[in-house]
Amino acid sequence: MDVVVIETPQLGDRSYLVHDGTVALVIDPQRDIDRVEAAAADAGVRITHVAETHLHNDYVTGGLILAEKHGADYLVNGADEVSFARVPVSDGQVLRVGRLLVTVVATPGHTHTHLSYVVRDDAHDGGPEAVFSGGSLLYGSVGRTDLVSPHDTATLAHQQYSSVRRLVDSAKPDAALYPTHGFGSFCSIGPASHQDSSTIGEQTEANHALTDPNEEHFVSELLANITAYPAYYAHMSPLNAAGVGPAHLAVPDSVDAKELDRRLTAGEWVVDLRNRVAFADNHLHGSVSFEYGRGDNFTSYLGWVIPWKQPLTLLGPRDEVEKAIRDLARIGIESPDAAVGPHGRTIDLRALAPESPQVSYPHGDWSLLSRERKPEDVVLDVRRPEEFEASHVLGALNVPVHELLGRITELPEARTWVHCATGYRASVAASLLDRTGREVVLIDARFRDAAGAGIETS
Repeated sequence: MDVVVIETPQLGDRSYLVHDGTVALVIDPQRDIDRVEAAAADAGVRITHVAETHLHNDYVTGGLILAEKHGADYLVNGADEVSFARVPVSDGQVLRVGRLLVTVVATPGHTHTHLSYVVRDDAHDGGPEAVFSGGSLLYGSVGRTDLVSPHDTATLAHQQYSSVRRLVDSAKPDAALYPTHGFGSFCSIGPASHQDSSTIGEQTEANHALTDPNEEHFVSELLANITAYPAYYAHMSPLNAAGVGPAHLAVPDSVDAKELDRRLTAGEWVVDLRNRVAFADNHLHGSVSFEYGRGDNFTSYLGWVIPWKQPLTLLGPRDEVEKAIRDLARIGIESPDAAVGPHGRTIDLRALAPESPQVSYPHGDWSLLSRERKPEDVVLDVRRPEEFEASHVLGALNVPVHELLGRITELPEARTWVHCATGYRASVAASLLDRTGREVVLIDARFRDAAGAGIETS
C-alpha cells in the first residue's frame, strides 16, 4: 500500500491517492483533477474508486467528474441527499480496491453524515493501516462543528467527541493518519498543529479531543474557540450535493482597453494580482488589491470579501492569472475575465485601461506611523476579533477585513492607517477604502514588530 499526498496549501487541505501498485482509491479530490490524474500516471495505477468523507464546505469537489471520467465507483454516504448517481456507503461496510480493504467508519461531528475510511493491505496480515479522517480527527485538533447550522453546533461537537474515540478504536495505534483539513483550513478548530504527519497512537496521546476525559469540558472549549469562516462556505455544500462539472482553467483572451475602462467606471470588481506595494504605488482607480503569490491567503480572502457571483476581472501577469483561475475554480468562482500582461513582467496599466485614472496611496512600516500620525488620524486593525483582543494598538478601531465592505460608513472620515498581522489583509482593506475615495496609508509590516517601533500596544 502506498499513499500519495496531493497538497492544496491555498485552502489548507490535502487529497490522497492510495494504491496497491495497480489500482487506486482517491480520497477527497479537489476540483482540478489533473493533479490527481498526474499522480496516478506517475504511480502507474488505474483509478477505480473515488471516496468523499463528507459534502465539503470549503471547496468544490472534483470527485464526481473524476469518477465519471475514469469509470470509477464514486463512494458517498448513502444518507447524503445528492442529485447524482453514486455508490452509497455506510458505517461498517468493507470494500475491496485491488489488494486493499477499505472499512467505512461513521464519524459525525464536522457534518451529520461524515465518514472516515480505514485502509489496510489484505496481502499483508498484520501490516500497516492508513486512516483517512477528512474533517474528523485532525493533527492536534478536530474539524469545526458549526458549518451545518447554528442550531446543530453543540450537538455536532458532542458527536465529534464520541466519533474520534470510535475512530481510534477502529485502527491500530501505528496506523498513519491522513486528514483532509487541518493544514490552514478554516474547517479546523482548536489548537493549531504544524505537524506534517502523524499516527493514531500519537494523536491518542496528544490530541485534546482524545486526552480530555470530560466531554462537557471538551465541548465548551470547542464552542469557545469557534471563529468566523469565509462567506463562500455557504455555497460549497449545496454545489457539491448538486454535482459540479469540469473546471475551466484556460486563461481567456484579455478584455480590451475600452471594456476594462467601462468595468472600472461601472464599479465592477477588477482584482489586481500584483505585489501590494506595487499596487499602492500605482493602480487603476476602482481596482482592488489581492496580491497573488505571497503566502496562501488569496483564495480564501477573495472568496470571503467580494460578494458571491459578482462579475470578476483579474488583472496581472499571465502566469499569475492562470494560477489564480485554478485557485478560484476550487471554490466555485467560474471563468473570470482577465486583463493580462506578459509572464512575470511589469504591467502597463495605461495600455490596459487608457481612460482610467491611475492613483496611489502611501505605505510604510510602523516607524512611518510613529513619525507621521496626527491626533485626528484613525488606526484601523483589520484582523479578526480574537486577534485584536489578544493585543492591539492603543486607540485602534477593529473591523475585520471580511466585514469592511458592509461597515465602511461606520468609520470616521479621517486619514486611516490600515494594518493586520502581516500586511496582506491590510492591503486588501486599504484598496477597498481607496476605492471609495478614503485617504489611506498601508502599514506593510508585521503586527509583532509594532511595539519595537515605539507603538503603544495593549
